[in-house]
Amino acid sequence: MKAHEAENWTFLHSKMENEGFHYCFKHYSSFEEIEDEQFHELRKKYLEIAEQLESYVKSKYYEANWEVEYYDGEEDEYDR
Repeated sequence: MKAHEAENWTFLHSKMENEGFHYCFKHYSSFEEIEDEQFHELRKKYLEIAEQLESYVKSKYYEANWEVEYYDGEEDEYDR
């Protein structure tokens, strides 16, 4: 591994440790200086899955709170 590659990986590792894993990849940088195809493929997949999970949790949160707020305590034909 070349010296500048080692520096890039060291920098990335320190950002993961200092900024937090998720923030590092979602908000801090896309790390274009890292010349590693697998890294960028995995980074993009991670961000896609994280976005899907966040969206899913938010939708379940809103669904659950809407049901609690508007449920009148009586069963109707749809609950059976």
